[in-house]
Amino acid sequence: MPDAVVIGAGPNGLVAANLLADEGWSVEVLEEQDEPGGAVRHDNGVDPDFTNDLFSSFYPLAAASPVLSGLHLERYGLHWSHAPRVLAHPLSDGRCAVLGRDLDDTAASLDVFAEGDGDAWRELHRVWERLRPDLLEALFTPFPPVRAGARLALRLRTAGGLRLARSMVLPVRRLGEEEFRGEGGRLLLAGNALHADLAPEAAGSGGFGWLMSMLGQTYGFPVPVGGSGALIGALTRRLKERGGVLRCGERVSRVVVREGRAVAVRTAGGETVSAGRAVLADVSAPALYGELVDSADLPPQVLADLRRFQWDFATFKVDWALDGSVPWQAPEAVGAGTVHLADGVDELTRFAAQVAMGQVPDRPFALFGQMTTADPTRSPEGTESAWAYTHVPHRIKGDAGDDGLTGSWDAKEQELMADRVERQVERFAPGFRSLIRARRVLAPPTLQALDANLHGGAINGGTTALHQQLVFRPVPGTGRPETPVKGLYLASASAHPGGGVHGAPGSNAARAALRRNIPNGLTRAQRLLARRDRKGDRRPELGTRDDRA
Repeated sequence: MPDAVVIGAGPNGLVAANLLADEGWSVEVLEEQDEPGGAVRHDNGVDPDFTNDLFSSFYPLAAASPVLSGLHLERYGLHWSHAPRVLAHPLSDGRCAVLGRDLDDTAASLDVFAEGDGDAWRELHRVWERLRPDLLEALFTPFPPVRAGARLALRLRTAGGLRLARSMVLPVRRLGEEEFRGEGGRLLLAGNALHADLAPEAAGSGGFGWLMSMLGQTYGFPVPVGGSGALIGALTRRLKERGGVLRCGERVSRVVVREGRAVAVRTAGGETVSAGRAVLADVSAPALYGELVDSADLPPQVLADLRRFQWDFATFKVDWALDGSVPWQAPEAVGAGTVHLADGVDELTRFAAQVAMGQVPDRPFALFGQMTTADPTRSPEGTESAWAYTHVPHRIKGDAGDDGLTGSWDAKEQELMADRVERQVERFAPGFRSLIRARRVLAPPTLQALDANLHGGAINGGTTALHQQLVFRPVPGTGRPETPVKGLYLASASAHPGGGVHGAPGSNAARAALRRNIPNGLTRAQRLLARRDRKGDRRPELGTRDDRA
């Protein structure tokens, strides 16, 4: 019998399994798909000579994450690569806002839009550098982050206190208007806010846009060399070295609860896998509480709150194999790993409003990835492995375009929507479509079939809006990995701090399980170390292999 069973071999599940194995626990990970990775996988399915990421591609949160850095995955084959520039947002008139890897590059780009906006960006970056250590610690540790939160509160006082807090909860449109005279800085902030499901007018979108922009400025938007799955390969090799077991093609259909405690899981094939100490679920909150755990084992209030759980936007993605570099009208976009495609903040607002009204956008805001630009191993020299994704409603009431899309996402609708995305790219890169060697369409139902956590193509485990963050994630009064069932922990992006590849939900769940299972025989010194761990401090392993050796 393993000490812990982990449901799901996405990055959070594998991080949790590794941390438990580091403490000497025996761990068994059960994954529904035939390969591990969740939404972090790549293949050669578009063209045999091209590597395309199936889901996520760029990882600023992974680069900033103390959780992942503490696993030393470079020792297990993970290497990062960067595009010459982090991000570009071209406009149809040829101007282009650039987030460079160098602060001066970004500032110079914004001064083209309005003199002095470069200095305004430097000021936002100065505030970030002052807050960054404690902000990141607070972000990646269990809620409430007592020590990091206290230090962050002190730093906030010296950085402007309530005025800065006000800026962070502003809609990103308003934040951009207050900070920049020209459109360049506003574009960078608003486009980054829409990496989540935060419209330019949404409360808190300013803080999220600022966070993503500053992460890019400091850490870039790196990619794993060889494909996104290289990150998963490193996690699985590390786990197996520590004795962990990974079984793919095993769908868990039930968490077995006895006397209020999770004691096992049952697979779709009828096998019961007992868990001596804990079950950790890298699955969405609706799947855990609505499918895997019997409703009789949950408080009625949790079930009632779950009915109000809100998913983030659905996602529609297209992958391409291109016979040449993208012919961007704005030359500044050529060297950017990520390109945002919308002709101004107003077009971003129009796009988000159409999604909110249940309409398929006629001019979809597209996040475009130039993967060979970021990692030359992805395709032959002189070509480009590329993708773009956009958002669509979960429930489609109408089509803002002329194609009559209904949301059935049959083969015809998939092709029509892919054509629409390509036309959006063509607006900023005339001649793009002539370079397409092959393409692959991943509509919302396809994304969900490839990873059940991506419900309807939602990629963040639930909305990023303020009403479902912190103590409201995934339902009010939680904010932590513990569940109403003893020994059962939520380890997915549905838990604090939410979506993105950073490992924090898995780490928080593992720490919670370890905290509930501290042996009574520990020495005083060991208890002090365990207490430091509860507060989020890194510490050496107790009686287990030290991967610094």
